[in-house]
Amino acid sequence: MSPGETKNNGARAKGGGLKRAKEVLSGRKALVVGLAATGVSSARFLKKCGAAVTATDMKPLAELPEAQGLEEAGVVIVAGGHDGVALTGEELVVVSPGVPYGHALLEEAREKGAEVISDIELAYRFMDAPVLAVAGTNGKTTTTTLLGKVLEDAGRSVFVGGNIGTPAIEYVENEGKADYCVLEISSFHLETTDTFTPHVGILLNITEDHLDRYRDFTHYAGTKFRLFENQKQGDFAVVNVNDPVIAKKALTGFGGGKTVPFTVWGALNEGLYYTGKEIVYRGAKGAEEVYQVKDFKLKGLHNIENIMAVIAASRIVGVPREAILKTLSGFKGLHHRMEFVRELDGVTYIDDSKGTNVGALVMALKGTDAPVVLIAGGKDKGGDYGVLSDLVKEKVRLLVLLGEARFRIKEALQALTETVVAGSLEEAVKVARERAQDGDTVLLCPACSSFDMFKSYKERGELFKAFVEAL
Repeated sequence: MSPGETKNNGARAKGGGLKRAKEVLSGRKALVVGLAATGVSSARFLKKCGAAVTATDMKPLAELPEAQGLEEAGVVIVAGGHDGVALTGEELVVVSPGVPYGHALLEEAREKGAEVISDIELAYRFMDAPVLAVAGTNGKTTTTTLLGKVLEDAGRSVFVGGNIGTPAIEYVENEGKADYCVLEISSFHLETTDTFTPHVGILLNITEDHLDRYRDFTHYAGTKFRLFENQKQGDFAVVNVNDPVIAKKALTGFGGGKTVPFTVWGALNEGLYYTGKEIVYRGAKGAEEVYQVKDFKLKGLHNIENIMAVIAASRIVGVPREAILKTLSGFKGLHHRMEFVRELDGVTYIDDSKGTNVGALVMALKGTDAPVVLIAGGKDKGGDYGVLSDLVKEKVRLLVLLGEARFRIKEALQALTETVVAGSLEEAVKVARERAQDGDTVLLCPACSSFDMFKSYKERGELFKAFVEAL
């Protein structure tokens, strides 16, 4: 298929999603496990459709402010643990992303014949628009947001949600009438999908992450590949073949859809590749489109990969090249993702608090040319910090470590560069300020989650920026 040629836009039957949901779900007994944003939305939706709904969470109700209105709507709440959940006659269990597939309550539900699905699977069953889904260890949020912006700027009606922003089920609940649903999909969602079939599935990369949840890396990678397992002729798998795990899988195929590969290293006979100055999209019959990158606001190889994925998906659904270029030239990126904070005394400060795994730090260092004062550490996710060795030796002049994982990272990397342990993020920023030299980049890229010290990566990033601005 040539660049931009599309024989099938993935259209599904328009309208009536909520009506169909009421017909299917009315009178059924349903359990929602996990009462964060997606769980609350799922419980509300199921109740609106006439189901008998119980919702449960390990936290006490006082710590679940979003769930407060559910009881008034008729949802039975079992909070502070799952002991009060009887699992008698439950037909459907909707599990929030934060609840592991092998949780004892879910295992019991399966044994008793209940269907256990993710909120994404529940939403997909009643969506009336083709789905463009973005998965991968890193870059999902930037790619999802940018793809939605390209489609919107090109005049399409778009719903953007899933793992970011609005839970996908709210599209159905609110009787959305979008041309496309652009969804960020995590491996947690894919654990419990069944019929979920994106018209365009994008897989950006697979690096070590969440190994505290999966048996091993192979298990984690296999969950990512479930994105494509239901695709058929007329669907598309947009995949980064520069990633060795994805490249190996490409040898045996991803499903029944057409594979559209992209890479930042070397040319492709068909697909998208990067020459160092431009992105080339080469079709099956040799037709080519060229996208000059010099005017793009997003910088770094990882963002070139994100952009290639967006170009591929946008052209598949018929967005003109000129419209894509217009959006790319104005898109500045997202907060806490390689975000410029300030320059002070010749030192540049960058907030990449969203870099919550080792793979994200690899890409951040690859995309940074200046000598780096790196602030890293947080809640350990079981990744191998040793893979950072060459980049740390080459680029990191000073390593400032904090959080739960600080000593594990220190053990792996301290022989390669000067290493300092800090007691807090504020102290880490002060150490970086004192030790950074003219021309350095102070980079916050923790390679760990934030939950040992902060509520979220956003809070960590905002505090970093505040400490930097106060210097």
